[in-house]
Amino acid sequence: MPRKLSHYDETGRARMVDVSGKAPTRREAEARAFVQMSPEVLKALPSNPKGDPLEVARIAGIMAAKRTSDLIPMCHSLPLSHIDVEMRLCENGIAITTKVATTAQTGVEMEALVAASISALTIYDMGKGIDKGIEIREIVLQRKSGGKSGEYRRKK
Repeated sequence: MPRKLSHYDETGRARMVDVSGKAPTRREAEARAFVQMSPEVLKALPSNPKGDPLEVARIAGIMAAKRTSDLIPMCHSLPLSHIDVEMRLCENGIAITTKVATTAQTGVEMEALVAASISALTIYDMGKGIDKGIEIREIVLQRKSGGKSGEYRRKK
């Protein structure tokens, strides 16, 4: 039997999935994003008058993960037990990795993806004064664990 989209009822109306019958388990997710920018923008990051773009973006990602259910209509509000946002400077941009964990009835993939997305958008916001051509790329789920569907790892 083909899989169906879970956020629609039998009449095709959008709905929030009922997770009340699921047992709370440890669930984790990791996402990543890449912000491609010119060497000029990379060089200017430490002297940004708005503050350290990497630290501001890290905090924005943490805050965003906690607000995911306010941003994505069908996401459940979850008690997050851990959020980590890491930035790594590369020769052509910034690699962002986010990790989120909970013990709940549903997973934290969206929280990890929202954290990566908002971190990337924050970096764009803080660098756009120098170059509006900054690109946000590769917002992807790297892995997730826990729950009925078990382990997922992105294939290279």
